[in-house]
Amino acid sequence: MKKLKKILSVAVCTGILLSFSELTAISVTDGNEVYLGGDAFGIKFYSKGVVIIDTESYYDGSKYICPAKEAGLKTNDIILEADGKVIKTNEELQFKINSSGNEKIELTVERNGKKFEKCVKPKKNTAGMYLIGAWVRDSCAGIGTVTYYDSQEKYFAALGHGICDSDTSNLMPLGHGEAASANINGIIKSKIGKAGSLNGYFTNQTIGNLVKNTQTGVYGTINDNLLNNKKKIEVAENDEIKTGKAQLYTTIYGDSPKCYSIEITKINNLNKNSNENFVIKITDGELINTCGGIVQGMSGSPITQNGKLVGAVTHVFLNSPTEGYAITAQNMVTNYGE
Repeated sequence: MKKLKKILSVAVCTGILLSFSELTAISVTDGNEVYLGGDAFGIKFYSKGVVIIDTESYYDGSKYICPAKEAGLKTNDIILEADGKVIKTNEELQFKINSSGNEKIELTVERNGKKFEKCVKPKKNTAGMYLIGAWVRDSCAGIGTVTYYDSQEKYFAALGHGICDSDTSNLMPLGHGEAASANINGIIKSKIGKAGSLNGYFTNQTIGNLVKNTQTGVYGTINDNLLNNKKKIEVAENDEIKTGKAQLYTTIYGDSPKCYSIEITKINNLNKNSNENFVIKITDGELINTCGGIVQGMSGSPITQNGKLVGAVTHVFLNSPTEGYAITAQNMVTNYGE
């Protein structure tokens, strides 16, 4: 399983651990209230098309070649179609390449939001298999934490950062996805230099479907029966967040979140496009003893202060696992509607 990484010297995203095979305008609810999360949830994420994560030359018996590079394909390109056929999975693309019969394939590709056509001619390797020299990815799955539920707009927000490709660190383009409740049954503790993780399994209870994957969180629809026994809470404005004592809600065992003590030690920046708005420090003895501080899978765990939802965990500092970054709740709410 591969960790979601942020290109920082001391911080790593605490989002879902990924195993690869493989939203509309909104206004804040009346009174600026949502339902508090803290629940572990499982994600099944399927990209739009297949994403090129790397290109690599291979030996054809006489020289090293890379048809993908020769055709002008690049890392992070999204292959949407092959000869007019929609491509949704790695297997569909591989089948098209294998059956090409030394003929060119016309690919519909998206790069930086723009679509264009590229022709690539698969060539055999020494084993007689047609290849183009591109590694591609189509899906992922893992566990994270829900930040809040909005009953009026019928959506949930989670993670506090997007689901990124583990090799390129770029946001994966969302085709479709599902979210289900999860049960945590194990923990790998964080230690200096290495982030730990929450381990668990998906349950049969569906939360909803994913509709957005952004730098400041993932968002999805919610089923009506999810909000029973959930606590309603007001979303704090960014200027209400202060350094000092606060509370973290997260699930480290089973399927029920608990409250743990933390401190907000620094207001880093309040940029609405950042997921590193303020710094937190775990002070709760149980959380430190059990998890070593912040672990992967806690991304999205809601933070409250003075009775209001102020934000969510997003990163752990590798050189100090009891500390990490958080995003403001108001930024998560705002970015959903854009």
